[in-house]
Amino acid sequence: MSECELCVIKSMNALKTLTPDQLKKISELKTSVKVKKGDNLLKEGNTVNGLFCVKDGKCKMTKLNSNGKDQIIKYSKGGDILGHRSLLSEEPAGLTVTALEDLRACYIPKEEILNTIRDNNNFSLHLMKNISHQLNEANSSISEMAQKPVKERLAITLLRLEEIFGVDKDGFIDVLLTREEIANTIGTATESAIRLISNFKKEQLIELKGKYIRILSKNKLRNISEGY
Repeated sequence: MSECELCVIKSMNALKTLTPDQLKKISELKTSVKVKKGDNLLKEGNTVNGLFCVKDGKCKMTKLNSNGKDQIIKYSKGGDILGHRSLLSEEPAGLTVTALEDLRACYIPKEEILNTIRDNNNFSLHLMKNISHQLNEANSSISEMAQKPVKERLAITLLRLEEIFGVDKDGFIDVLLTREEIANTIGTATESAIRLISNFKKEQLIELKGKYIRILSKNKLRNISEGY
């Protein structure tokens, strides 16, 4: 069997739709990429000549706003595929992808992805569903940023982070983010994010261990996220 056939990550994304022969071909053409914490896997504005399949590690996706500040748009982890929207639209990368911890990914060249799309309807459909889901997420995020107060946005973000990354053995959200990164996610100043996190702790909604956060009451956070 090829390396891609043996990889359990393929079961988590569009690669699960490929035939053994297609997986073997991709395995022969792909290259392995290692990205250190803080380094970029993709850079906004650069040409995208292939698709990345994240093998393990966590990353954030940011967009530079008009004030020259990075806005965190989305988070990803092992099993996610990146770069396919820009690859298919033949547009430069719309976001910068930065490793939150040491990350490993497989890079599959554009030509092989396009050949597989032509030959495998299920693969094409899965990619389109993924892009549609990302667009829906983006629309929701835009609506939240425009309409919801920052307190509600923090509650939404904490619930979403736990959903994406899960929790460690002690129940803390399994990702290490700085307060600045949380602020850049909810669209506020770092000082405001620190104050809100402190208030959530005082209200016993969350528990803190250094920069790690544990949700104590999901129901109360959901109520806050919905404006109650």
